[in-house]
Amino acid sequence: MFERLASWPEYVELLKQHAGDLQGLLLDPESEQLCAELYRQLLMNLSSGYFLYFQSSPEHPDWAPFLNSVFRLQPNPDDTYLLAPVRGDGVYRISGVRGTVKLLTFSTGCNMMGMSAEPGRNFDYFDADDLTLGADGALEVILSAERPPGHTGDWWPLHRDAEFLLVRQRSYDWGREQDARLAIERLDAPPLKPRQSIESIDRQMRALLAGFVAQLSRQWLTYQRNARDRGLINRLELTTMGDAVGGQYYWQGVFDVGPDEALILETELPERRPYWNVQLNDELWNAIEFVYRQSSLNGCQARVDSDGRFRAVIAHVDPGVPNWLDPVGSRQGMLIGRWYGCSSNPIPTLTRVPFAELRRHLPADTPHFTAAEREAQLRVRRLGAQMRRRW
Repeated sequence: MFERLASWPEYVELLKQHAGDLQGLLLDPESEQLCAELYRQLLMNLSSGYFLYFQSSPEHPDWAPFLNSVFRLQPNPDDTYLLAPVRGDGVYRISGVRGTVKLLTFSTGCNMMGMSAEPGRNFDYFDADDLTLGADGALEVILSAERPPGHTGDWWPLHRDAEFLLVRQRSYDWGREQDARLAIERLDAPPLKPRQSIESIDRQMRALLAGFVAQLSRQWLTYQRNARDRGLINRLELTTMGDAVGGQYYWQGVFDVGPDEALILETELPERRPYWNVQLNDELWNAIEFVYRQSSLNGCQARVDSDGRFRAVIAHVDPGVPNWLDPVGSRQGMLIGRWYGCSSNPIPTLTRVPFAELRRHLPADTPHFTAAEREAQLRVRRLGAQMRRRW
C-alpha cells in the first residue's frame, strides 16, 4: 500500500546493488574494461526504461523507442523497434503509411524483457503487407479481442493477456528505403490524458530502478554466458530464440578470436532468401558499433562468392576482403545470424586461422579490398544508417 513519496536519495539507493551483482556474470569478471562498459550499460538501461515506464500507458498509448542503436542490448542493426503499451481488453487503431522498408511487422506479448522477472510470452505476429494498403501505402487496422460490430476494414485479434505491441521496421538497403509513419490510439478510453498521480510515479520509479535496470542486463548476460558454458565457442547452433517473428531462425554462437588470428564464417545460402543477416555482439550482449564500423552485414550489403557461398572474416585489423566483420576490440562476443522466410536454414561454420595465412583459406578469386574501397564502403554505411529513424 502506498504511504508516501520517498526522498530522492531513497530512490537512488535502489540502483546501488546492481553493478556488483551483475559483474560476476561477465565473460571476464576481472576486466576493468568490461566493468566500465557494464556501468555504461546500466545507464543505457536507465535511459531506455524512462521511455518504457513513463512515456505512455495502455489507456493513452504512444510509440517508445526500444533497443535500436542507442539502446544497444542486441538490436538487429537492420531493425528499428517501437513499443506501445496495450491491454487485452482495449480497442486500438493503428494508422499511417507503410513506407518501403523491407519488412514492417507487429507482434504482441507480455512480460517484455527487463520489465518482468518472469519469462516473456509472445502471442501474435502480424505483417503490414497482409493489410489492405492504399495507393500511397496508407494503412489502418483495428486491434481488439473481438472484431468490432459492423467493422469491415482490416482487423487483428488482440490476445487477452497482451501488455505490449512491438513494431519492427527492417531495412535492407540502408538510407534508400523510406521508414513507415505510424500512429496508435485507443478507441474505448477517455481521449484526455490525466496528470500522473504521485502513487503512480512512485510505483513506476520503483519498477524501473529496482527491477528493469538490472533485469534487462541480467537476462542477456546470463544468456550469453550460458552459451559459452555450453561449449558454443567458435561453433554455431540453430534456434528460434523464442522469438515472435514468424518464419525466422537464428544461428548463434560465441566467437573467440585473438589479435593475430582470423575467423572465417562460411555458409551455403538458401535458394529462397527474402532476408538474412549476420551481426557481432560484444561481451555484454551489446550490438557492436554498427554505424561507423562494419560489425554486421545483410543480404543487400554482403558480397556472395562466385561459388554461391557467403564467406566473411572476423578479425581485429582489416583483412582486405569485402565481407569484414569488425569486432572493434572484443576478443569474445556473440555472433548471431538470421534466416527469415528462407527455403532452408543452414548452419554456418567458423574456422580459426592465423591472420598471416588467411588468404590460403579463402577462394582464389576473393577480391583484395583496398583502403580506399573500405573508406567508400564505410561512408555508404554510416550515411545510410543515419538516414534511418533509429530512435
